Amino acid sequence: METATIIVVVLTIALALFFDFTNGFHDTANAMATPIATGALKPKVAVLLAAVLNLVGAFLSTEVAKTISGGIINEGDIASSILPAVIFAGLIGAITWNMITWLLGLPSSSSHALFGGLIGATIVGVGATAVNFSVVVSKVILPAVIAPLTAGIIAFTATKLAYAITRRYDSKPDGRDGFRVGQIFTSSLVALAHGTNDAQKTMGVITLLLITVGLQTSSEPQLWVIVACAVTIALGTYMGGWRIIRTLGKGLTDVKPAQGFAAESSTASTILASSALGFALSTTQVASGSVIGSGLGRRGSQVRWRTAGRIMVGWILTLPAAGAVGAFASLLVVWFGFWGIAIDAVLAVVIILGLFLRSRRDQVNASNAMSEVADSGKAVKVKRNPPPTRRQRALARKEARRLAADDAAAKREAKAAERSARGPKSGGRP
Repeated sequence: METATIIVVVLTIALALFFDFTNGFHDTANAMATPIATGALKPKVAVLLAAVLNLVGAFLSTEVAKTISGGIINEGDIASSILPAVIFAGLIGAITWNMITWLLGLPSSSSHALFGGLIGATIVGVGATAVNFSVVVSKVILPAVIAPLTAGIIAFTATKLAYAITRRYDSKPDGRDGFRVGQIFTSSLVALAHGTNDAQKTMGVITLLLITVGLQTSSEPQLWVIVACAVTIALGTYMGGWRIIRTLGKGLTDVKPAQGFAAESSTASTILASSALGFALSTTQVASGSVIGSGLGRRGSQVRWRTAGRIMVGWILTLPAAGAVGAFASLLVVWFGFWGIAIDAVLAVVIILGLFLRSRRDQVNASNAMSEVADSGKAVKVKRNPPPTRRQRALARKEARRLAADDAAAKREAKAAERSARGPKSGGRP
């Protein structure tokens, strides 16, 4: 293997792991948004728990990694001397978009940023024929449309059931505070599920690189790749999650424990099922769909379509925006060869350092943290005094009839008392 190729491979692996790190602080804390909002977990405890469970989740499944390493890009149609540079350019696109949206607090998907960057770089560097668009549609685009909708429907149903089962009768406690304890379990399951899906994407990229340069033949990630990606995403979760959990009170203050429990259960089940099938999902989109669905499950709620539309626009822009940056980075490689890779590396360092230094002006920590999933909470308007349920209306009618009967009885008694007070009517002279 040539020295230049070795340098490109090392740089690409390092950049892939840095993307994994940004994925950690960009996405994973969303698992802990609702338990922090409802007070089920303290912010520091929640983020530490998310980091540990991401580490564990990364070892549980490699199906998504196989989708990345042997599906989206037709590596057989690309020369081994070109593909490492294409992957490098694609990662620059993904990281740049990730860092920009992280700084601005925009809702976006790290997963789609990665796919967009790789697709854009491949089209410019090699050609559109090198992209397996059928896999892109079946395992990326369709799940991106179906998964949030499915998660929302599940969360809506679960919220309805939770409120129905724990409905308050005769002014007795409803027991819904118990859902706070359940949230510790469900939010942990979401973090675990995130590890089984998002950590796999970086594993797939590194595995694809190793296959291309002849260091590996199978699409199954090697153990050192799994360990490196698991540790990196866990470290990113713990180090940088605060900015994504930012200002929780503004968006999720209306989330009740029963809602949070339902939303997290829906998110975890959707992601785990998709990981088993090899679908590369966006955790942000699934979690957002669950939050909206659980909000609609409460009585008297309605969708704020303007807010929901803004969130969806952010999702739609991610693929083309990251693809454009990846395409530009790949264009530099096409024009200048190895020196184009060097220029890309310098530009990547400048962009990352610049965005990081900019973020230091507005530091976010455990005392002022919030989640971008919180925007999803704003997409549903819940009335402070929701309309009564069917049972409450029936009880109100029954109470009204009872009061009316009591009132009629009181009137009859009053008339009787009045007649008795007047005394008997005289029938004639004594």
